[in-house]
Amino acid sequence: MGLLALQQLTPLRRRDRQRRRRRNRTLNGSIAAVGKRKGLPCQQDGYGDSKDDKRMRCSMPALPEDIWHHIHSLLPLRDAAHAACLSRAFLRSWRCHPILTLNRSILYSKANAPEENLSCIIDNIMRNHTGIGVKIFKLSIYDACNYLDSWLQIAVTPGIEELTLKLYNGDNMKYNVPCTLLSDGVRNSIRCLQLSWCAFHPAAELGPMRKLTSLCLHSVHILGDELEYFLSNSPALKQLDLIDCREIICLKIPCVLLQLQCLKVSHCWKLRVIESKARNLSSFILEAGPRVKVSLGETLQMKNLSMFRSNFICYARAELPSNMPKLETVSIECRYTNAAYQIPIPQAPVNYSPSYDYFSLVSFLDASPSLKTWLLDVRQFSFDPATMEQESIFGASSHLRQMPEQHHGCLKSMKIKGFYSAKSLVELTCYILKNAKSLSCLSLDTTFGDPKCDTQPPGGLCTEMDKDFVVEARRGAVAIRAYIQDKVPPTVKLTVVEHCWRCHPC
Repeated sequence: MGLLALQQLTPLRRRDRQRRRRRNRTLNGSIAAVGKRKGLPCQQDGYGDSKDDKRMRCSMPALPEDIWHHIHSLLPLRDAAHAACLSRAFLRSWRCHPILTLNRSILYSKANAPEENLSCIIDNIMRNHTGIGVKIFKLSIYDACNYLDSWLQIAVTPGIEELTLKLYNGDNMKYNVPCTLLSDGVRNSIRCLQLSWCAFHPAAELGPMRKLTSLCLHSVHILGDELEYFLSNSPALKQLDLIDCREIICLKIPCVLLQLQCLKVSHCWKLRVIESKARNLSSFILEAGPRVKVSLGETLQMKNLSMFRSNFICYARAELPSNMPKLETVSIECRYTNAAYQIPIPQAPVNYSPSYDYFSLVSFLDASPSLKTWLLDVRQFSFDPATMEQESIFGASSHLRQMPEQHHGCLKSMKIKGFYSAKSLVELTCYILKNAKSLSCLSLDTTFGDPKCDTQPPGGLCTEMDKDFVVEARRGAVAIRAYIQDKVPPTVKLTVVEHCWRCHPC
């Protein structure tokens, strides 16, 4: 019986294969015919049964509509819009396209097109969208126009996962992001929130953001207690970026943020206190003025530490924890800035304190046995011999201080930017060479990182520098050759960067 059934089934299978071949030949011919046609209509809103509609439907393989929607969602926005003009199937999916990235570079081919036209284009796109299925909504526009509320009501609906608003309107911060935008359904789905150049004042009635993992606030008007409340209701947060948020004076990271791994704070010039109770923080990046007091709590998971602030060395060991066993990368910048404006003043004379002891940074190695990469930025904006109090290696006593030998087996790369003839810098470098047995690269840069003539157009010159600065940079290079170069093991690659002699002959 089994053999008889198989014999009866074989002709049926053969006929099915033949039928599929004929249908594929017809389909290929239809697609080729569509490729030759030009000027297909795409502006109708209805779904009529015109001859053009039938031809269009015949040009597409007979796939389920949800598959076509998925294919359409994978296209970039510009290509998705073009496809919607060529296919009714794609036109229907265009009206529920899940990724809306609306900015000048995507929507305009002319860079100098009027902003009013950009608003009209965006408004037309949003009015033709159903508001269903948006997963990612990114909007970049140069002013908070009158359409903004209606656009957000359409796009920010339950199910959205990423919301980015960049409203470039200078210091005005005209638009206040309403808390009502973050409804229950939105709070249950949104994972990434980025706000720029606007105001955001989360109130007490705002519920928990259960799935929010990334928060970036750039030039956002928000108070410290408002931010603290918002963070307390975001237990899944993993990354927090704060840039130029000028109203925050005290930043408190609550202990409920057990998943917070990365904290970046930069140019928040009114900030005075950072207090973190996030136990699993692994990356901390700070660029601030000298008055910020930092308390990081437990740092057992810290792997990346970057501190960019003026006069930092004086406070580093007093403020930072003494135990960071997993620290792998540390970047320390201690350049001086004008305290009133927090803006570098290249030619301003600076008084160097005798207590500015770079050799004390050896304790970073003791506290961080896993440290692999160390960047130390000690560039100064000017060297005035009349006011310089930092002891030079070429001073009265050139005897180098010693510390008990200690094996540091993980440090592989060390770079010092702005190396000069400070005795404590030479002592620190010699200690590293003697005790970091795994060191493979040492870079000592005596310049300010300024462009050189070999990177300029033919006949160009290096950036003009203060004469006293160049003289001290030359002294730094002499110190390297006199006190450091002969201590470099053969397993370590030494790179010394100096000013160009042609442009800076001193």
